Amino acid sequence: MIRKGSINKLFAFTAAAIVLIACNKEENHRGYQYMPDMYDGPALEAYSPTDLFSDSTSSREPVAGTIARGFMSYTDYGADAAGYDSAKAYLQMPSSIMATEATMEEAKELYRIFCGHCHGDKGDGQGVLVKNEKFLGVPSYADRDINYGTIFHVVTYGKGVMGSHASQVTPEERWKLAMYVMKLKEDLTAPAEEETTEETEETTES
Repeated sequence: MIRKGSINKLFAFTAAAIVLIACNKEENHRGYQYMPDMYDGPALEAYSPTDLFSDSTSSREPVAGTIARGFMSYTDYGADAAGYDSAKAYLQMPSSIMATEATMEEAKELYRIFCGHCHGDKGDGQGVLVKNEKFLGVPSYADRDINYGTIFHVVTYGKGVMGSHASQVTPEERWKLAMYVMKLKEDLTAPAEEETTEETEETTES
């Protein structure tokens, strides 16, 4: 009959042997596995040379024609002045984006993060960087001939000293920014339009 102490010693010896066998000084060695998966790929360092592929690199390029998640084709509107003019004339706000309260709140936050420091919280071109004279000549939205298409185009490609924000905001977020910018433009131009209307009414009464 095997004693309990002998069983414990045997178990401890077996566990120690497994630990020692599993250790290996090779950096790319995964160790010994119990019941490994059906397929166990080789361990490769990113961008390291390998003889597994014809081009000798371990990182694979995407399959031809692969489209990233959230990608929107924008080939019809180039980054030049002609593309800007085309966007102004033909690029329309998608019908799927509605000016709901939640959407406008999200757009406001996006504007605060990416635009307000230059264009100002009201869109009057008096952001903190302009006030501190880091950038000059940022116009008010009230003085700009813009629409949804031009705003989307500028956020995508940039214009003047403003760089492209395509890597920071998705196409859907750019449309929301365009919606909020147009709201700021309306808020800035509304007082002037009201004054003009009042002056016209006074003149008519006189």
